[in-house]
Amino acid sequence: MSFELPKLPYSFDSLEPHIDTKTMEIHYSKHHNGYTNNLNNALVGTNKESETIENILNSIDLNNSALRNNAGGYYNHCLFWEILSPNSEGKPLDKTSKLINDSFGSFENFKDQFSKAASTRFGSGWAWLCAKNDSLEICSTANQDNPLMPGIGCEGKPVLCLDVWEHAYYLNYQNRRPEYIKAFFEIINWVKVEEILNS
Repeated sequence: MSFELPKLPYSFDSLEPHIDTKTMEIHYSKHHNGYTNNLNNALVGTNKESETIENILNSIDLNNSALRNNAGGYYNHCLFWEILSPNSEGKPLDKTSKLINDSFGSFENFKDQFSKAASTRFGSGWAWLCAKNDSLEICSTANQDNPLMPGIGCEGKPVLCLDVWEHAYYLNYQNRRPEYIKAFFEIINWVKVEEILNS
């Protein structure tokens, strides 16, 4: 089984002005496509070629940098594209809303804490919202690591993520990562987040 680059559920220009068309095109067709091809190459000759990406990540050898980086890069981007939408509902739905309020006190508190996790991640990485033990937690990971990997200090089922690698925002925002983070909240697909949380 080979992993394939998933089809985007919207066009490259759909997330304007929050994420610009050129960034989307490069990010998807170059970066994510590269992780996909390199993941398939890294799996050749292993006993993991027929496993799901989640199983690969759950049991990954963190010393295998080729598999770690590319399996993480593949999974992280697949989730990222899914939880973006040009038709955002603007706020979380039902179960997501309740868990956010129970876990963080309010939606505004959640936004503040998530934004801090994203803005203070040094260098390249990701910010995450994860479901764990009937509550939600916020964390961040370096490079292409994610909460499904063992022992990286960030656990739970990922339900929302934000790519804070410079390639995700630099053409439009340059060094203004906080502006990119703020724009992210305008394009979250809360229907998909709710679906992931209920799955």
